[in-house]
Amino acid sequence: MPYVKVGKENSTHIELYYEDHGSGDPVVLIHGYPLSGSSWEKQLPALLASGRRVITYDRRGFGNSSQPTTGYNYDTFAEDLHKLVTHLKLRNFALVGFSMGGGEVARYIGKFGSKGVSKAVIIGGVPPFLLKTADNPEGVDDSIFEGIKKAVATDRYAFFTEFFKNFYNTDVLLGKRVSEEAVRASWNVAASASPTASLACVPTWFEDFRTDVARIDIPTLVIHGEADRIVPIAASGQRTAKLIKEARLVVIKDGPHNVAWTHAEEVNAALGDFLGQEVAEQPASARQNQAVA
Repeated sequence: MPYVKVGKENSTHIELYYEDHGSGDPVVLIHGYPLSGSSWEKQLPALLASGRRVITYDRRGFGNSSQPTTGYNYDTFAEDLHKLVTHLKLRNFALVGFSMGGGEVARYIGKFGSKGVSKAVIIGGVPPFLLKTADNPEGVDDSIFEGIKKAVATDRYAFFTEFFKNFYNTDVLLGKRVSEEAVRASWNVAASASPTASLACVPTWFEDFRTDVARIDIPTLVIHGEADRIVPIAASGQRTAKLIKEARLVVIKDGPHNVAWTHAEEVNAALGDFLGQEVAEQPASARQNQAVA
């Protein structure tokens, strides 16, 4: 399996597992918490069919990557991504980040600039700033994040069971847009993640990306589920689209947090249209919910 070395912890190398398929202009897909690069399985074939080279990778602590006890912060995540990009000698590549992955997109450009990056896509992302503060009244109260941290520390397996109910809005969409088996598969991936990473990543959700977002100077697409219960659209997607000049905002009607799975057709159509090649015919519902910020 292909790995890239991104650091070292004592005597052990820290390595990221990645997959590299297809040819054409590269697209780097960055997964969300607590999944892995395999969570893009509904986007991979569509992007390959559109003539793209598609790279997925597992964030440190998740999937098949190393599970160190250090480095769970966005500066390190961005550096890890930069090392992967450098290792693969990517040029003219698009960055697509879901949930936590949206933070990598923002911090990567904020830290390294947009040289070599053609376009950016943030799906259900945590930018620009989720924490409620005096200068960020639209954010989420700190007690919510403290409750999540406590739940993960107490019994992360039980937490994941409840988490995925809102990740997929199973009370509404189970048996319609997501199966019990798909939810169970997500749980299994989450359960295999590092216990340290599972807890340490929670505080990163309220990282302040406002400065990073302000540095994004390339065409940007923001996709967000209208019914996202994990990362509320009013506190994130809508604000991010307004902060980035000429960003395009696609709101998925009735979409939960992981619209890349439940509403893959709409997401793939939006990606294809934005990246410049048809991936699939865009449903009328998706076109009607598209707005330019």
